[in-house]
Amino acid sequence: MSGEKTEQPTAQKLKKAKKEGQIGRSQDIGAWVGMLAASIMLPRTLGAAMDHSRELMEKVPDIIADPDPQVALGILKDGMMSAGWAVLPLALTMMAVGIAAAGAQGGIRVATKLFIPKFSRLNPLPGIKKMLGPQALWEGSKALIKTGVLAGVLYMTMKDIVPLLMTAGRLQVVSLLGVINDAVLSLIRAASVAGIVMAAADYFVVRRRTNKQLRMSKEEVKQEHKNTEGDPHVKGQIRARQMAMARNRQMADVPTADVVLVNPTHVAVALRYDPEKGAPRVIAKGQGAIAQKIRELATENRIPMVQDKALARALEKSVEVGMEIPAEFYGTVAKVLAFVMSLKTKGSAAGVHRNPNPTPAVA
Repeated sequence: MSGEKTEQPTAQKLKKAKKEGQIGRSQDIGAWVGMLAASIMLPRTLGAAMDHSRELMEKVPDIIADPDPQVALGILKDGMMSAGWAVLPLALTMMAVGIAAAGAQGGIRVATKLFIPKFSRLNPLPGIKKMLGPQALWEGSKALIKTGVLAGVLYMTMKDIVPLLMTAGRLQVVSLLGVINDAVLSLIRAASVAGIVMAAADYFVVRRRTNKQLRMSKEEVKQEHKNTEGDPHVKGQIRARQMAMARNRQMADVPTADVVLVNPTHVAVALRYDPEKGAPRVIAKGQGAIAQKIRELATENRIPMVQDKALARALEKSVEVGMEIPAEFYGTVAKVLAFVMSLKTKGSAAGVHRNPNPTPAVA
């Protein structure tokens, strides 16, 4: 059936879908990659924060000894600036990861159409279908898998740490904090790697589902091709108008020709020669009715017509309107122009004349 959506979406359809925000992407990829990046950047951020805090605490005795409000405000300002500089690398990393994750899943584009209110979005039926359809089944399965995997990661990470924490009374506070810090970072990193693997699977499922939704019927593909390339009937009409305009332009130039080569009735080529602009140019040409019109205009404007069957056919076939004649025709056309000049000298140039040196063949 022509209504079945069996065809892959065209480039135009995909472009429109991106513009409307209909892109197959998983939000989990950016979240898990961001968490992994944070686990790598966090120790450095905390280390920098601790160093700045230590510097501030060293200034506290001076404030107590000399409680000047200006000095206290200056230290507070330095503390806030230090905290900002300490957190800045982490914030920039998270932002870069978010942008990269979005770009890797189909580019970054603001779907402005999503901000336009649509009453169809208030229809509860699509939402109910999603809750009861295959998408809901996948979301539920994904939640169960995610919970199971994270529980397994938590168990594998903590099984060696718990016995150590049970004997934490024997450890120094610094050593205990180091153990806890390493355990937390290991847990975050392991969970992030597992989450990225699950998010990659989710991405492929979402991408496949979105591509399926964007599939087109053969009729839609034909219609889009017609809209993109243009209706053949309309294109034909435009082409016909363009050809008519071109004919009108070349007919307007016929009265300025120096000579019209004819064949003797089926072909006509009008030539104009201006020594300052180079070789003679074809300013009008045609066969049949167009040739007849050129001859009529030449008669009305007393333009000499010279019968040379081979030369007229060769020029009509090989030279476009507005172009100079090729070098191989220079000698032959020069003889025709010389013949026309001799007719003008005698005052009998108008009308049709036979070329006294007809061209037997033109390469």
